[in-house]
Amino acid sequence: MYTSDSALRAFREARHTFIAGSRIDMGALATSLGVDRTSLFRWVGNRDRLLSEILWSLAVPTFDAAAAAAAPSGTARIVDVLDRFTADLIEAPYFRAFLTREPARALRLLTTTESDVQSRFVGRVTDLVDRERVAGAFDPTPLSAEELARLLVRISESFTYADLICGETPDPARARATFEYVLRPTTMPLTTTPLATTGDR
Repeated sequence: MYTSDSALRAFREARHTFIAGSRIDMGALATSLGVDRTSLFRWVGNRDRLLSEILWSLAVPTFDAAAAAAAPSGTARIVDVLDRFTADLIEAPYFRAFLTREPARALRLLTTTESDVQSRFVGRVTDLVDRERVAGAFDPTPLSAEELARLLVRISESFTYADLICGETPDPARARATFEYVLRPTTMPLTTTPLATTGDR
């Protein structure tokens, strides 16, 4: 995240443009701030870095709001948080506008190591899972909290960006059903005793 006054001023201006559903143009942004492009790049980095910071700055309050409205504990809480977060992203006009306007860049910044948006998201979900584990309300075994978080993030991404990945309409209800399926309590033991064969009788 940016810390200098100059960088924060540029970031806020760009974030306002993004939320309005418009494309961030670095030249236009520099002009609006009364500086040259060299100064702007020195403050905020390149366009991908700026977009990544804007995307994460919008994801954090969305995730926090989902957590605040979710069930209090256990599997239900994890499902609720991920369901609400995914649904809010799918329904956010500025976010859909970005995906429609720059689909290749959006997928690269949001779902790969080209930026740290995905790793930050995995970190948030890991913390969510681990809090429930420590409280004794959920057990991710045989996966670690981080391994399960990576799987859950991939599920969220597959539904949020379904239109870009496979041409399907993003569906929050199916995303929730998938989270519930993956996180459902285990009903069968991990090991079972083989049934006796005819020769054993």
